[in-house]
Amino acid sequence: MTLSKSQIANITLPIEGMTCASCITRVENTLKKVEGVQIANANLASETVTLSYDSTKTSLEVLQQAIDKVGYSLVIPEKSKKNASGISDSYRRLKTDFFFSLALSIPVMFISMFSMAPWFTELIPVTMENVNLLLLILTTPVLLISGKRFFIPAWKLATHAAADMNTLVAVGTGSAFIYSAWIVIFPHWLPSSINLHEVYFDSASTIITLILLVRLLEARAKQKASDSIRLLMDLQPKIARIIRNGIEKELPVEEVRREDLILVRPGERIPVDGIIKSGSSSVDETMITGESIPVEKIVGDRVVAGSINKFGSFQFRATAVGAETVIAHIIRLVEEAQNSKAPIQHLVDKVASIFVPFVIFISVVTFTIWFQIIGVTIATSLIYAIAVLVIACPCALGLATPTAIIVGTGKGATLGILIKNAESLERIHKIQTVVLDKTGTITSGTPSVALIRTFGGEKEDEVLRLAASLEKHSEHPLGHAIVNEAKKQAIELVPVDSFRALSGFGISGNIKGKAVVIGREALLKENAINTIVAEKVISDFSEKGQTPILIGIDGMLSAVVAISDPPRTTSHKAVSELKKMDLDIVMLTGDNQKTALHIANELGINRVFSQVLPHEKLQRIKELQNEGKVVAMVGDGINDAPALAQADVGIAMGKGTDAAIETADITLMKSDLVGVVQAIRLSNRTLRIIKQNLFWAFIYNIIGIPMASIGVLNPMIAAGAMAFSSVSVVVNSLRLRNIQITSF
Repeated sequence: MTLSKSQIANITLPIEGMTCASCITRVENTLKKVEGVQIANANLASETVTLSYDSTKTSLEVLQQAIDKVGYSLVIPEKSKKNASGISDSYRRLKTDFFFSLALSIPVMFISMFSMAPWFTELIPVTMENVNLLLLILTTPVLLISGKRFFIPAWKLATHAAADMNTLVAVGTGSAFIYSAWIVIFPHWLPSSINLHEVYFDSASTIITLILLVRLLEARAKQKASDSIRLLMDLQPKIARIIRNGIEKELPVEEVRREDLILVRPGERIPVDGIIKSGSSSVDETMITGESIPVEKIVGDRVVAGSINKFGSFQFRATAVGAETVIAHIIRLVEEAQNSKAPIQHLVDKVASIFVPFVIFISVVTFTIWFQIIGVTIATSLIYAIAVLVIACPCALGLATPTAIIVGTGKGATLGILIKNAESLERIHKIQTVVLDKTGTITSGTPSVALIRTFGGEKEDEVLRLAASLEKHSEHPLGHAIVNEAKKQAIELVPVDSFRALSGFGISGNIKGKAVVIGREALLKENAINTIVAEKVISDFSEKGQTPILIGIDGMLSAVVAISDPPRTTSHKAVSELKKMDLDIVMLTGDNQKTALHIANELGINRVFSQVLPHEKLQRIKELQNEGKVVAMVGDGINDAPALAQADVGIAMGKGTDAAIETADITLMKSDLVGVVQAIRLSNRTLRIIKQNLFWAFIYNIIGIPMASIGVLNPMIAAGAMAFSSVSVVVNSLRLRNIQITSF
């Protein structure tokens, strides 16, 4: 039976207790075993899990219980709490545990270091037995209170014959503590060969303190990595000034309804999306589009929530509120991207699934060789085995990819580049061919009427009246140009009796008993309209880079309209930069060949497919892929949606249609080809950071484990090195926040 859409629940929830790459694998495998769960993607950097499940077969409570059994905590919405600064309860508990552990570990370290010195016994006249007893008393709370976050999950995993980073810490510190405690409590039950003064309470307490420190540093660094989401959320104003029944009042933004009239004064943030009804201003949309230059807004223009009104005062009608606003949509996209997995992460997942058991095996082998074969003491062998366990904690491995993805997608959002998922961010790094739509992509998408040539004695204003009346029902930018020209000439439009859109060709309809056909030359010929008389005019317009639109009325050619839509100035820069990257640039347009070639020659594009219908655009993308190319398609219209979906990476202009944006992998809020260059550079830098992180995470373990096993590293130094490796990976990822990818 096919599930109805309402039965599938999609949600991202916080999950506590994940500390390494193997934790991710354990969480995902546990959730996927629950009946009804279709997707479970855990993210160590954001400490969340993204779920898709059949709500008729399971519930969040069932999933929470399953996770609890293996040592983690799934935080369901009503239990998730944050304070005003956005810091979670789990972070505050971690901070408390760290400082409690630190307060007890410092005296343990001090006493352990100096108890053997003569001045210590002179200053404090106690026996070594009493000193060790004091160390036991100080260390026990560290393990029982601060250390329980390692021991409880490790025990739960052990009951399921599984292990993770908590297991390594628990086994390592637990072994040192139990050995030392046994010496203090039961000294007479030990062989005479054991040194009763050789205890390792300092190792147990210090390792726990150091690992709590690294988790604290990781948590702070991960918060910085997620700053982009918090910045976007902060853009949403809390109060809106609404005018209802002629009365102005301030209301919480949550109470704003569609069609409400809202007043915005200079310096205020716009609370919801809408259309200006009176007044004008310049609006700073930097955090939405990445464009620093304020945009002039007049009556009829669209404004979006989160942007800042700079100078004038205006009133606008709300068209989208709450989760429907552009800023809310951006936040959802960025969150989804940050919680998704890049393909390169699968390598880490495979390694993590066998890493911890392998490390435990190496630790056992290390102890056996040192004690049984080399013949050192139990204490020394134990310390070397513990060092192997501690230094091998795979925290850095688990953080390598997700932290870079979080920072990379967040950086993209600040530049007006919305990346749908981590896979898209990685895939754009591999593209070889960039296919560009013309209208609205290479050009500004705001074409205007340059010239009208009439035929057969038709009056220009009457032809324009009929054409604009019909084009008013069309979504195509060229049609909008004709409507705007009629408005400019104050020509009154008339009702349309019927309307038909012919995708890729034009439109047709009946107006006051007259059959009107508007579009390409092929459409008029198909309707038995002779266009020979206009061939030279069509050719002249096309050679100037203008698009000729033919108008037929009652079976006769009535006019040819020249539509001018020159390339954006930035398109020249963008195409030049893309060519410097050794990428093949292809123009794909429904426009006629001469117009397309004129624009292509102006930009230096050598390969052009013109007069292409929507279904043919998709076919052209397939042909390029069949050549072995990894293809990116950049477009903005409904007719581009199939090609965007077929391409390896679909890139939509933010001012394009919803169909194009929903289909695409990447959306450029600035609707500027420069964004394509930025997206590629961002992908390159993010992949470089990920590879650096993985290299250091792997090389750290490849070098560190052998060094620990041969006795070069003691457990405390190993813990410090482990801490350094994890923090260094996160800090390396944070470098993405400051990269410059617009240097042209």
